[in-house]
Amino acid sequence: MRIRGQIGNWPVDLTLELEPAEWAQLGRQLEAPVVAEATSTAMPAAPRQDDGQWTAAREVLRAAGQMNGPELLDRLEGLAGSTAAGKRLLVRLRHSSEVKVESGADAPVYHWVG
Repeated sequence: MRIRGQIGNWPVDLTLELEPAEWAQLGRQLEAPVVAEATSTAMPAAPRQDDGQWTAAREVLRAAGQMNGPELLDRLEGLAGSTAAGKRLLVRLRHSSEVKVESGADAPVYHWVG
């Protein structure tokens, strides 16, 4: 397997060579989380810790009706307390069935469709 890319300004070119037994061992390790995940979905899910932020993020967009991406991200960063948490909320909104995203002239526009 060959991995090429960059980490910052540093080029990366990495080659991994595994024997068939090593590939099998790696495959077994990857299967274990899938089994655990399948059993956890059978149990009722506990509420996520960030559900309050998610509800507030939805309310920000619902109240506005529509917002451009940078403006919405700015509001979400303030709501969540960090840029990373604001971006996670923005991604969640982008993939929500209650939100429609259109390409704007300079930035995406998020529309609340409920």
